[in-house]
This record gives sequence, C-alpha cells and structure tokens, in this order.
Amino acid sequence: MRLRVALPERVPSPWLRSVSCTKLAAVPEFAGSSGGAAASQVELETHGLTPAQVIAVSRHNAPVVLGHAARSAMQRSAAVVDALSRSDEPAYGVSTGFGSLATVRISASRREELQRALIRSHAAGMGPPVEPEVVRAMMLLRARTLAMGWSGARPLVAEAILSLLNARLTPVVPEHGSLGASGDLAPLAHCALALIGEGEVDCPDGLRRPAAEALAAARIDPIALEAKEGLALVNGTDGMLGMLVLASADLARLFRVADVTAAMSVEALLGTDRVFAADLVALRPQPGQAASAANLRALLAGSEIVASHREGDPRVQDAYSLRCAPQVTGAARDTLEYAERVAAAELRAAIDNPMVLPDGRVESCGNFHGAPVAFACDFLAIAAAEVGAIAERRTDRLLDESRSHGLPAFLAEDPGVNSGMMLAHYAQAAMVAENRRLAAPASVDSLPTSANQEDHVSMGWGAARKLRNVVANLGRILAVELTCAARGLDLRAPLRPGPGTAAALAATRERIEGPGPDRLVAPELAAAEALVNSGDLLDAVQARIGGLR
Repeated sequence: MRLRVALPERVPSPWLRSVSCTKLAAVPEFAGSSGGAAASQVELETHGLTPAQVIAVSRHNAPVVLGHAARSAMQRSAAVVDALSRSDEPAYGVSTGFGSLATVRISASRREELQRALIRSHAAGMGPPVEPEVVRAMMLLRARTLAMGWSGARPLVAEAILSLLNARLTPVVPEHGSLGASGDLAPLAHCALALIGEGEVDCPDGLRRPAAEALAAARIDPIALEAKEGLALVNGTDGMLGMLVLASADLARLFRVADVTAAMSVEALLGTDRVFAADLVALRPQPGQAASAANLRALLAGSEIVASHREGDPRVQDAYSLRCAPQVTGAARDTLEYAERVAAAELRAAIDNPMVLPDGRVESCGNFHGAPVAFACDFLAIAAAEVGAIAERRTDRLLDESRSHGLPAFLAEDPGVNSGMMLAHYAQAAMVAENRRLAAPASVDSLPTSANQEDHVSMGWGAARKLRNVVANLGRILAVELTCAARGLDLRAPLRPGPGTAAALAATRERIEGPGPDRLVAPELAAAEALVNSGDLLDAVQARIGGLR
C-alpha cells in the first residue's frame, strides 16, 4: 500500500530530518481541520507507506481515503474468507477460537458473534490513556495492512477506520495490555471497539464521549464484523511501529541539536576543534561519526573563542565529553539509521495472522511477532540515553569553576549569593538517571501467556513506550545544556562565537535572558525545551550556515 501526500519542499523525505514535528503543524499543507488550508489528501493503496506519511496523518490530521487498487485487493481477499466461512474446513480465527482456544470449533451461526466477542474480550487494557498521535498512527497502520489485501477484511472495515481518523475521533486506549505478540492485541482491540460503536473516544472539541454518541454526531455508522474481521483488526504490531516511526523522526532532530549544544559547550569551555578534523575522523570510517564531526566543524568555523587559545594553551587534550562528542552522537546516528531501515521494511509489510493468500490458502504465520521493532526501540533508547549522558557531563563541566577555565561557579553572578544554574543541572542529572533505567531492554523480558500457546513474546509495546519517555527526556536534557552553554558563551565576551553557534545563541536569547542575578529558572528551561522541540533552534542555525547533516 502506498500513501500519497504532498509534502512541503523544505521537508526531506523520508524522516523529516530538518523540521520538527511541532514545527510542521504550522505548515499549511498539514493544517487540516485545526486551521489553515486543508491538508493534502492521503490515498491508501497496496504497496506500503513512508514515515513522513505516517506523521502527516498521526500528528497533522492529513485526511485519508481508500484507493481503488486497495479496494479491489480487499474484495478479493474477503471473498476467499467468505467462501471458507461457509465450508466445513477449519480455519483459525474464521471457524475456531483464538490463541490456546484454536482447537475449539465455532458453528457458522455464531461466527459474527465470535468476532464481536473477540474485540470485547481483548479490550482489556489498563492505566492512563495513550497519546492521541500514537493511537492515530496505530489506526492508520492497521488500515494500511487491511488495504494490502492479505487479511480477508471487506473494504468497509478499512473505510470505517479512515472515517474515524478523518473525523478526528480518537479511541481511548489504555497504556498497559500489549506484550507485542500476537502484536498489540489489547490496544488495537480498544481501537476496534469504536468501530462497532462501543468504548470511548476523544473528540476534536477536547471532550471524551461514548463512541456510539460520537459516531452518531459525526454521521458514522458502526460496523457489524464478519468472519475473521475482528481478528484482522487486532493482530498487528501497529502500535509499537507507530511509536518507532514517531520517535525516529524526533531523534533525527535531537541528534542534530546535540551537535549544536556540544559545539556551544566546546566554545564556552575553551575546547579545541582540531579533534574534529576530517582526516582524523576518517581514520575510523563510521558514517554517523563523520556526519556529527562535519556538523561540529561547520558550527565552530570562524569562532573567535576557539581561535583565542589555539596557540600557547598548556592543555594537551580536552575531556572526553568534548573530544568524543561525534563518536557518541555519531554512534547514536548509526543506531537510528538501523532503526529507520527496520521501520521502512515494516511499513511495507502485511502484519496479520492468518494470512489470506492469492491461491486461496489461509495460512497461519508468525509475522505478528514484534521482535524486529522491539529490538530497534531498545537499541534507540540506549543510544538516546547516551547522547543525553554525554551532554550532562558537558553541562557539569560548564558549572564547575575548577574545570571551566575561567567561568564563574554555576555560571552565577556573584556566586554564593546566587546559585546560578546549579539546580538546572540537578534536573538534568535526574533525567539522565531516569533514561539509564529506561535504557534497560524490554525485548529480553519475554513472559509466556495464553496457556503457553504464546510462549515467547516480544515486549515491543513496552520497548516503544520506554523509548517515548527517553526521547522526551533527551529533549529536556539538551535544553539544559543549551541554556548553560549559552550563558557560557555570553560570559566569554567580547570574544565572539562562530556564526553557527552565534545563531543558536541569538535564538536562545530571543526567549531567555542572558546572565544576571538569580531569577526563576523553570520557565527559562521550559522555553529552551520548546526551542529545541519546535525545530526553531535548528532552523536558526541552518539559516545561517546551511543544512546540518
């Protein structure tokens, strides 16, 4: 299945590397019903989709329709299931129970009841609701698999999902319930509840309503599920995949921000740029390291601060947190590239069980197992946690007068009377510590269920939920480094930073005051976090020195 959507020229495909998701919401092409021009229509076909298209629908409300090729493929597949449901041949999920109940035969007269009962019983999640963007991504990805024509569902089922997306009715999905095999059963079941007019949905006006009431107000009819359709709605890795896509787009931005804040810290700490030289970096041909080092060279080019101590400095080398910045962030970039490859393959995949094949076979398989996505989420959490950890070490060095080469203690005016950024570092350190805990992999923690029929599960949903928290913390960690490094650069005046870091400093000063007596810090950190997450910081830098890698 292919999604077709007109993307603004400034957004690189496929991972939105230079524009943050928050920033993209203001682009007219994606404004949708939230304001501005109508979003470009997305058409589900039969060949897969891109991460940018998932983000367009999940975060920016791009409308979606079912294409003609997808409709035909679904009709052919549904006809196979219809014929099988009227035969005496047993078929999993069509004429049998589910999981360890697969040996229980279901009479033809009760097969519609079977599908409805499946949705109700599997909607067993608990805890706080999942974020709307995750639910929307999950719904879109489930419609994508159905539209590929391997699931035996009628076009009506995919169109019902799209109707909810287009009406911005978001099913309420509790956080806990998925083990990542057979896919994200409980979260998807809560989505499917809304299709049959049950459960609750969040509406565009911000209110939560019973699904039946909200569907009626939107003039959407609940559907009656036929053979296999309930199973097809819940048997996929769509939740964890959606979260991987969203996190990957965010990390593509944050890893570049990490290069910006590292460069600012290098200058503020009177570090050298010689360690980032292209010929030195090329001796270790890691692509992420090369990209990060190139960014640092571009950001530090023309710096009066760096030039001021190039000669006569008694220091032989900088601390690891400065010198090894491209090695750490570069390794994280390479991990992200791996995760992107996994997601790209999954976005072309049909994830269901059983699968309805062109020759009429309905075959069970294991494609619903979330291991590929779970591993990618766990690897990314480790990488992102380390990018935050090295940023914290640079921040600590900026605040320690014994190691900052002339900066005042805690970057404070009149230290002792004022504490400066001391407690900002505490907050940063707390999030670094939390990210270390969250970096422990979920995918090695299988717990057998369903009377040991599902005796090895991926825990991919848990891995993806952890990853979202790590990503959010990383944005805040970098915001603290940005705030402290900006103070450090101000305190090096009249020496001027390079044009790239100067642009970052100017963008920071548009929202946050420079050094001075102690004042309320929390609003400034929140402003820095918004600057990092909005994409405005990167936009300012790249407008001055060109695109970062």
